[in-house]
This record gives sequence, structure tokens and C-alpha cells, in this order.
Amino acid sequence: MTVADRIERYRQIVEEWVHGLYHGMIEHPAFELIEKEAEDIDDVFMLACFPDAFGVPSPISYYTAELLPHLATEFEQWERRLWDRESMIERKGQQYHF
Repeated sequence: MTVADRIERYRQIVEEWVHGLYHGMIEHPAFELIEKEAEDIDDVFMLACFPDAFGVPSPISYYTAELLPHLATEFEQWERRLWDRESMIERKGQQYHF
């Protein structure tokens, strides 16, 4: 193994380590926050469109029912996700208390 090969191998190890450190400290927490915020926005939209799924009467349910065929898979996932949560207040509280 030549000196150039050892230097290249050392450079690859350092590059991999720095990338992992950057991902762990900067990227991953940011991705989690973005995913949670997107999920919250999606929850608000679905709740506004289908409040009758949770027993909240809504006069617009007749019109939003037309969206159901387009959102059927998302609706099932959303409903399951909301029923699994203990409360929306707990979810919002988790965002501010790491």
C-alpha cells in the first residue's frame, strides 16, 4: 500500500465521519421537525375536510365527500394516526419540550 493510497483511505474515513456528524447534528433533527410540521398541516387539512369522522358535525361534509376517493389511502392512515395519539395537545407539547 503506497502513501497515496493510505492518504486517500484516510481522507475517505474523515469525509465519512464528518458527513455522519453533520447528518446527526444538523440534517436529522431538521428533517424530523419538517416531517412533523408537514404531518400537522396534513392533519389540519384532513380534519377540516372530514370532521364527521370524529363526531364533529359539519355542513361541508357533503362537498368534501367528493374528495374521499382521491384521499382514501391517506384518510385511512390519518384516521389510524389520530386514534393512536393520546391527544393533539400532547403532540404539540412534544414540539416545544424536547
